[in-house]
Amino acid sequence: MNPATAIIADDERLMREQLRLRLAEAWPELAIVGEAKNGDEAVQLVAQHRPDLAFLDIRMPVKTGLEAAREIAGQCHVVFVTAYDAHAVEAFEHGATDYILKPADPQRLAVTVRRLKERLAQRSAPDLGAVIGRLEELAGSLGGNGRKHLQWIQTGLGQQIKVLPVSEVVFLQAQDKYTAVATAKEIALVRKPIREFIDELDPALFWQIHRGTMVAVREIAAVHRDGERLTVLLRSRPEKLEVSRSYAGRFRQM
Repeated sequence: MNPATAIIADDERLMREQLRLRLAEAWPELAIVGEAKNGDEAVQLVAQHRPDLAFLDIRMPVKTGLEAAREIAGQCHVVFVTAYDAHAVEAFEHGATDYILKPADPQRLAVTVRRLKERLAQRSAPDLGAVIGRLEELAGSLGGNGRKHLQWIQTGLGQQIKVLPVSEVVFLQAQDKYTAVATAKEIALVRKPIREFIDELDPALFWQIHRGTMVAVREIAAVHRDGERLTVLLRSRPEKLEVSRSYAGRFRQM
């Protein structure tokens, strides 16, 4: 029996690499025959390689994972990859092949792999029409047509990829050519200027308070005023972050 084949579609290279590595650990015999960075490329790869499985990120440019799933329905088994738990739970309850929450958790992926092997033994791919329709409704309610903000940060180096969920970040601070990314437990240096993070992070969740500092709004415990000087006190870390005059207006009502 030939090994199962699959494609991976995600517009974030880091997420494709992470999922490929996790799949290699959980399902060594699975052959990844192609990777796509948008839904249109995913449809083309399915037509070209006729894989058994397609791992599709729900939110992608050009053509979303949901739009791609409609086009390839019946040609292979679809696994939805999503950052939103609401998407995943609804998809699974309505009978989707399966789902993976990003970043992929090894234990959850092991369960997914077992289910996929069982479904592949059944040969025919399920009808995803109703599932896709429901997911499209959920994507719209969560802002699926809006700008896609950064959800993960790569803090690993070399061959080891470490994925840090943005939801765990307390603050970011410029360090020469690097950016120090702080969580409640650690500080990691990322070879990426903070100006790129300023463009990529959701401004409703992360405030720039200095030319080289961003802070998660949820982590602001208090703001200390000493004359004209403002300092942010954090919930999860001992550091005190200075607020420059240019951004002091954010805190006038606090």
